[in-house]
Amino acid sequence: MDSIISGFHFSEPVWLWALLLCIPVALWLVVTPRFSNNDRLRNYADTHLLPYLIGRSEITPGKRWKRFLRWTGIWVMLVLAMAGPRWDFRDEQLFKPGSNLVVLFDISRSMYVTDVRPDRLSRARQELEDLLGQNRGVRIGLIAFASIAHVVSPITEDMNSIRRLLSALDPGLVRLQGSRLSFALERAEQLLAGQPEGSTNSLLVISDGDFDEEGLAQRLNLLASNGVRVHILGIGTPEGDAVPGPRPNSPWMMQSNGQPVVSPLNEKQLQDLATAGGGIYQRADYRDKDTARVLAQVKTQPLLNAATDERTRVWNERFYWLAGLALLLLLPLFRRSQPSYRATD
Repeated sequence: MDSIISGFHFSEPVWLWALLLCIPVALWLVVTPRFSNNDRLRNYADTHLLPYLIGRSEITPGKRWKRFLRWTGIWVMLVLAMAGPRWDFRDEQLFKPGSNLVVLFDISRSMYVTDVRPDRLSRARQELEDLLGQNRGVRIGLIAFASIAHVVSPITEDMNSIRRLLSALDPGLVRLQGSRLSFALERAEQLLAGQPEGSTNSLLVISDGDFDEEGLAQRLNLLASNGVRVHILGIGTPEGDAVPGPRPNSPWMMQSNGQPVVSPLNEKQLQDLATAGGGIYQRADYRDKDTARVLAQVKTQPLLNAATDERTRVWNERFYWLAGLALLLLLPLFRRSQPSYRATD
């Protein structure tokens, strides 16, 4: 009980100044003459006929003060409620360390290749769907990339919000085609930079490896040294197939020699990148063991000790008690009553 009383305070104490309005109202009642002494009204009718003329009975001093006290009680309750009384609280941690996984999803045109059925893009979406369905306790973010990278979803615990966005993962998101993993890595670092201290961070690249950039291995190695492990799911087959063209009248993308562009799964490069990133490489298949293994790797990373334990105090507001009392005081005023007139001979 002592701890509750010691913690009692108002969140908006400035409202308490409104209580002083009761004083001028009381003074007005003291100095205002009673209705029966109003000389002006007596010029138009006899005193005993005035209640019938204006539709209300004579108000006695006791009745005036009784009404004043009722309305004062209602006013006090409402003002105290607006002032925000509070007296118990709980301390909550502002940011909770956890496991974060950012998925880098390749949406370049080579993902339309049909060396896996129905095509690589559909298989990649299914892999992401499996990942979301199996996930328990890992916060996931999603970045789609081709020549540029788009943040499709920030890091979140709501898997359904990401699931609703899967149909939007399409090469039509970007006009300039190509596959630049470095841009996606930049956006992923920005997302992870805003996560709580002490969290473990991982990346998952879902791609066919159809990108040619220098320094990717060194960059992934630097991420791994900073505690960000990079896992890779390869989509496609080493034999590959022709890349569909952007227009209906050109079924394939063509080389300068007139031959269709063939995109194989660059498995060797993806394996080397996973090794540089301190993660694992797997070729995606119809089973969900590949995504289960990735999640297992993410969860095995031990949480770091946060340097600070930022907490915030959440007070329980109690204004509704006073508002309820004010409503109870108002209820008698809603009764239907006929005016009673007291006339004197």
